[in-house]
Amino acid sequence: MASSSNTLSRPLAGSTDHGRARGTGRDRTTDAARSRFSLDGLGAVRIALWCAVAALILVPIIAIVVLAATGGGWTALGDPDVLGAAGNSLVSAAVSAVLAVVIGSALAVLLERTDLPGRRALRLLALSPMLMPPFVGAIAWLSLLGPSAAVNTFWTQRFGAPLWNLYGGDGVIFLLTLHSYPIAMMIVTAALRRIPADLEQAARISGSSAPRALWEVTTPLLRPAMLSSFTLIAVSNLADFGIPSIIGLPERYVTLSTLVYRYLQSGTVDDPLAVVSAIGFVLLVIALLGVVVDLLRTRTRVELDAQAGAPARLPLGRARVPVGALTAIAVLAVTVLPLITLAIQSLLPAPGVPLTLETVTLASFERALSASGTLTGIGNSLMLATLAAIICGVLGLGIGTFVTRTRARSNPALLGLSLLPQAIPGLVIAVAWLVIAPKIGLSNTPWLILCAYLTSFLALVVQSVHAPLSATPTTAEEAARISGATRLRALWDISCRMAVPAAISGAVLVGLTAVRELTLSVLLLSPGSQTLGVVIFNLQQAGAYNASSALSLIVALVGLAGLGLTARTPR
Repeated sequence: MASSSNTLSRPLAGSTDHGRARGTGRDRTTDAARSRFSLDGLGAVRIALWCAVAALILVPIIAIVVLAATGGGWTALGDPDVLGAAGNSLVSAAVSAVLAVVIGSALAVLLERTDLPGRRALRLLALSPMLMPPFVGAIAWLSLLGPSAAVNTFWTQRFGAPLWNLYGGDGVIFLLTLHSYPIAMMIVTAALRRIPADLEQAARISGSSAPRALWEVTTPLLRPAMLSSFTLIAVSNLADFGIPSIIGLPERYVTLSTLVYRYLQSGTVDDPLAVVSAIGFVLLVIALLGVVVDLLRTRTRVELDAQAGAPARLPLGRARVPVGALTAIAVLAVTVLPLITLAIQSLLPAPGVPLTLETVTLASFERALSASGTLTGIGNSLMLATLAAIICGVLGLGIGTFVTRTRARSNPALLGLSLLPQAIPGLVIAVAWLVIAPKIGLSNTPWLILCAYLTSFLALVVQSVHAPLSATPTTAEEAARISGATRLRALWDISCRMAVPAAISGAVLVGLTAVRELTLSVLLLSPGSQTLGVVIFNLQQAGAYNASSALSLIVALVGLAGLGLTARTPR
């Protein structure tokens, strides 16, 4: 009996201990999960990042949608002025995007797949218009092809009429094209480098000539990249303010951005905020439709295998030297020549004065730097650009690290929302913050411009951090975890430190972009909060062309030098 009772008692005791062990394991698992959340702080940091992104991006979008839906601005969309401005915006954005894609694709093919001489130098020069603010480029080209510029003055004396007056719709399209083709060139160049050289080589082996293989094999494979660049450029040009205001308004070529500026400044409509919210909502829908179409197209694309070898250069033969010379002349004409004429204009006392040793003066620089509001604008721009760079750098580092180094269902949404402002015109972002400003007490303060900068430029840092971290293995973090580090400590010590150089590069790019920005600043302008871009714009509008040229030259040279240093920092 005793033995039997002992035999029966053993399994009972074993089952009890097993149950206790299982219960203890569950408790340990729960306690570990709780301690992991509280000690590591990943959940708290993720919530903080979500709150920041929602406040900077989601709230402005919702605000403009709500005001557009509830306000009475829809009736004004049928006004002839609005319809005419909308037509001009669509035409200038679409035509400039098409021309930019054609020019950028042609340059990409010439520089990547042919034996054109001086390809490296030409590539750098061809990309330089992207480094100059559009409104500064407009002022530079006015010094070359303006009504009183040297070229038109000479042509008028010889033939009785100017060669080409840059003012008007054709000038707007021309300058939008020049400042957009580098984007298409970069996108198409990246696509060219992914196309296997084996395809062209197979066509050449089958008896096709090199130009025919390039046209019939490579060019069709570039269509997705060309469509993507068209969508991006068209959305960007749709709401550009600098070029249409400087080049279009003197000839009464009004676009939606310049019309919104007039509504906000002059009060020619009863409820300007409701009207511009309705216009901004329409632009938002157009931009998002373009992005959706591009995303749907990319889902059906065909991925090609990686290149087996370097592509064979298309020999230009006897045309090598003439094509190289024509390409060099064209690239120099659209990049270096405007800067030279801008410098000449800055050294002259007034427009139309011939350049001689007696007429060269630094008075334009003195007038520009001593003009009313210049020092205030420089100070505001430096302050806002520095704060935007620091805040975007910290937020972009956190978002980029979290979405690439942690596993969560919300990561794709967080990444997509942080990159969304790239597809939203700056006009829409400015109007959205105008709607929010009275409710959060930021009306008529420079901090409103800072908020708009953060919304617009956060994606620059997120992309800078996300790209390198996505291609970096996680072995170092796993080793840190094995050594006893918490998840947050491993992220901070390994991933964040690896991504800091990329975040610094992105932050510097944010600062350089913000210090010369115009669209957001001019629409959110308030007394005492003018920026450097607004100062240059006001000088141009006031007729101080030489002073605006001098200040524009300073901005262009500083921007080019700063971006050149930024390109070296990832190394």
